[in-house]
Amino acid sequence: MITRVGRNLGLLEAGAAPEASAQLEREGWAVLRGLLSADDVARVADDVERVYREYQADVRHRTTDRPEFRYEMYNRSATVQQLIGHRGVLDVIEPVLGPDCHVIANQAWKNPPDHGGGPWHCDAGPHVPRPEGVPWDDRIPYPIFVVGVHFWLSQVTAESGPTAVIPGSHRSGRLPPREQAWDPDLTYEGRRSVAPEAEPGDVLVFVSDVWHRGTPAVSGGSGRLFVQCHYGRRDIAQRVLTTEEVNHVAPAAEARIESERERQLLGLHPPFFYDG
Repeated sequence: MITRVGRNLGLLEAGAAPEASAQLEREGWAVLRGLLSADDVARVADDVERVYREYQADVRHRTTDRPEFRYEMYNRSATVQQLIGHRGVLDVIEPVLGPDCHVIANQAWKNPPDHGGGPWHCDAGPHVPRPEGVPWDDRIPYPIFVVGVHFWLSQVTAESGPTAVIPGSHRSGRLPPREQAWDPDLTYEGRRSVAPEAEPGDVLVFVSDVWHRGTPAVSGGSGRLFVQCHYGRRDIAQRVLTTEEVNHVAPAAEARIESERERQLLGLHPPFFYDG
């Protein structure tokens, strides 16, 4: 695990972090049970529902909107802004990301009772690509660059389609096999997925590189409502707003751009994973 040493990074002393941090580093995921009180959940859920009423679905891919999402939630909700700074979450993620980690993306999800889930994927990474058959040296903690967090605001049963993760897969350095993208029996080094059910107020934390998916809802499910927040190392750029909206390019410099590659070089990227 890591900590900030002046302007650089150093190793955190053994035993200086919660067990959930160790599990996150080792297994790629952890659940923080009962982190939010019933009053907290009700307050956040009410304000999230307000955002859904007051803001239309964001168009981030230029071709389609995603009605189940609302983006830049901390800009739209003071309650969510307070939520994502919950000390119980920061205490777990700061030992693996650094004490100056920041929010790089922040959405709300409102999945209907019949949502179809999604394929196995990594969030943007893997950040340390590695070919199959090249083992990681266990003497070196696997580096973590981004942690995803689900603040559950509704009960998530097996029928509701919980988020599934495959323990240890964040250490693979690879994407899930494309031919098994929808395979519920996908394994990594013989380990099967886990799909933890949740009560309102529970919080799921997972390494962005871990193989994970939203599992399909089945009859009897009630949908899912949660706030998702991605926290990244200080070195990872924020993606709360697209680079079209927030960038470092002066109008005169933008007028001189002559190619798409030059746009990218100056930081004007099309929306990508964390942008939506």
